[in-house]
Amino acid sequence: MSTRAGLDRDPRAVARMFDGVAARYDVTNTVLSFGRDRAWRRATREALTVGPGDVVLDIAAGTGVSTVELARTGATCLAADFSLGMLRAGRPRHPEVPYLAADAMRLPLPDASVDAVVMSFGLRNVVDPDAALAEFARVTRPGGTLVICEFSNPTWRPFRRVYLDYLMRALPRVARAVSSNPDAYVYLAESIRAWPDQPAMGRRIAAAGWGAVSWRDLTGGIVALHSAVRT
Repeated sequence: MSTRAGLDRDPRAVARMFDGVAARYDVTNTVLSFGRDRAWRRATREALTVGPGDVVLDIAAGTGVSTVELARTGATCLAADFSLGMLRAGRPRHPEVPYLAADAMRLPLPDASVDAVVMSFGLRNVVDPDAALAEFARVTRPGGTLVICEFSNPTWRPFRRVYLDYLMRALPRVARAVSSNPDAYVYLAESIRAWPDQPAMGRRIAAAGWGAVSWRDLTGGIVALHSAVRT
């Protein structure tokens, strides 16, 4: 399978790629992020304005570790992913989480059926991110919230160069030591480098039917947390 990060990637190939890394996905992410993944999940939860009685869709939830963090709000949180391997790996680890096999561009949910949609580190792997953002708007009630946690561009230029060097050189080497499918992390590194910066991502969210779009940089802009409200 090619590891080039074209945004027109066959979704079946992407699903197979994530199936292949599911067994050690969570530990690999913790190692590659130097443990920052926990803080990013916490910041994503804190960006939500939900509580008991609300329903949150955590799309591209993987094994559900992000969903467990979101559930600390007291809301009912659904873990959705198109990788069946991820869902199978997650169920024994987090049996309390409701899992749902779902394509981000064709969610099996009625209109205005959830109070919030969250997607962490998954939008850049969708064939058509703009269609997915519009689909998230469809299933969210008016006034509901969207939170997108995704890799972005470091804001300090000298750090950006160091980060990109790590991303393209060191990350694949580290992945070979800890991942069950290190070639997948070459694709992931390239997809991060090709992704839009913070303002461009904000414009795409607004164009998909969301208002009050804002973002917050995490870890110097390595990650950006975009928030919006369903108009």
